[in-house]
Amino acid sequence: MQALLSRAELFRERIAILSEGSRYTYSQLIDQSAMVAAHLLEGQRDLHESRIAFLIDPSFAYTAVQWGIWQAGGIAVPLCVLHPLDSIRYVLQDAEIGQVVVSQAHLAFLSPVLDELGIRVLEYESLDATIQIADAAPIEENRKAMILYTSGTTSSPKGVVTTHGTIRFQIKSLVDVWGWSEDDHILNILPLHHVHGIINVMSCALWSGACCEFLPKFDVQQVWDVFRTERLSLFMAVPTIYYKLIQYWQSQPVAVQQAMSASCQSFRLMVSGSAALPVPVLEQWEQISGQRLLERYGMTEVGMALSNPYQAERRPGHVGQPLPGVQIRLADSFDQELASGEQGEIQIKGPNVFLEYWNKPDATQSSFTADGWFRSGDIAVVSDGYYQILGRSSIDIIKSGGYKVSALEIESVLLSHPDVLQAGVLGVPDDEWGELIVAALVSRTKQPDLKSIERLVSEKLPSYKKPRRYLMVDDLPKNTIGKVTKHKLKSLFILDQ
Repeated sequence: MQALLSRAELFRERIAILSEGSRYTYSQLIDQSAMVAAHLLEGQRDLHESRIAFLIDPSFAYTAVQWGIWQAGGIAVPLCVLHPLDSIRYVLQDAEIGQVVVSQAHLAFLSPVLDELGIRVLEYESLDATIQIADAAPIEENRKAMILYTSGTTSSPKGVVTTHGTIRFQIKSLVDVWGWSEDDHILNILPLHHVHGIINVMSCALWSGACCEFLPKFDVQQVWDVFRTERLSLFMAVPTIYYKLIQYWQSQPVAVQQAMSASCQSFRLMVSGSAALPVPVLEQWEQISGQRLLERYGMTEVGMALSNPYQAERRPGHVGQPLPGVQIRLADSFDQELASGEQGEIQIKGPNVFLEYWNKPDATQSSFTADGWFRSGDIAVVSDGYYQILGRSSIDIIKSGGYKVSALEIESVLLSHPDVLQAGVLGVPDDEWGELIVAALVSRTKQPDLKSIERLVSEKLPSYKKPRRYLMVDDLPKNTIGKVTKHKLKSLFILDQ
């Protein structure tokens, strides 16, 4: 994005990224992204919105590649390092990817599908560092910039398309309301195929001239070790991570607990999002760290839309108030705005809202009202200007560990196993995960091979989509037209606890 590159010029000598034990300045990030752009362009001035996918661990390299794609005029399509090959193949085909940048660590894994689809491969570590971009075309803000894939309400993931202008607004709004500055230092442990890690953490830090530190994967002890250096000023995570940090703290001797708690005083802000934050977790974390978590609300299609205030009251169990420039209303099933105090669907309008679902005009059209409001599918109520999320308009959407997961997608995989006759997947309340993914199965045999079923799920789905509990039943509860009634199914899991 042109605006991020322009901002980076203001901070050339400052440390932009801590990654894999090394420090990288903004100057190095600018130069490395220009080198990536040159290799992608191959002498052209503009990629004209070609889709460029990349599979790289969270790192300086990830950032340089993303910026290089934008500088070259391409659309960045980050691939998830946790996804199985089938999921990646779907994205590559759906987005009509022309080139892929991949790190050496993932090349062997990805090569079979790249060969199969005939996609040009650039191995990041093998790129000639002496080649620099010569004369790239300027990129207008209305150009498409990024496609992030989200499961949505169906089993087929949809590509959420955002423009450079949309991303700039999403970043700038959070920088302003959360008080970002060049003196900030944040630890990024979030997936970088997700708006939370890309926009809220990495891009806000780099817009501000701050330092973004990467851990390639979440490790609770390593996170606490970084906390104890007292170099961080911000931290953002999903409720599941805070739950794990609490558990680790509780397992330590009293003297160590005291040192860990003291290290949290260096923070000016800690944020929780991507799933509902249980009030007991908020209260426990505040007792341990002295930090009251700021809860906010957003989704891939809109970035962030609501936030508790940075300076004023952060209300437990609520996701706050509309961000400046973002319009929010609650509407009924006929898209009519409701009076204050009534429960309704959150609908959103503003420059933060995505452009379209890639190559899915019908899905795009059905996601917006006739007068241009985006239908979120989340049900809320508002009191004194603070919004409280009550649930989703479809029980087939599960928010677990910060991810929005389609129950239908998981059911489809389970039903592909020869032992499974029927499958019902849903989320049940859980302090650690927000919602725990569970599955009720009706077997074709008297002794179903559950381990074989679990192996199939592991092969077809990333770990965050795997059911954490299975329940074998004689039949699934259904209504008169044969549809599984998941509210009744949920009661079976509650009784089974």
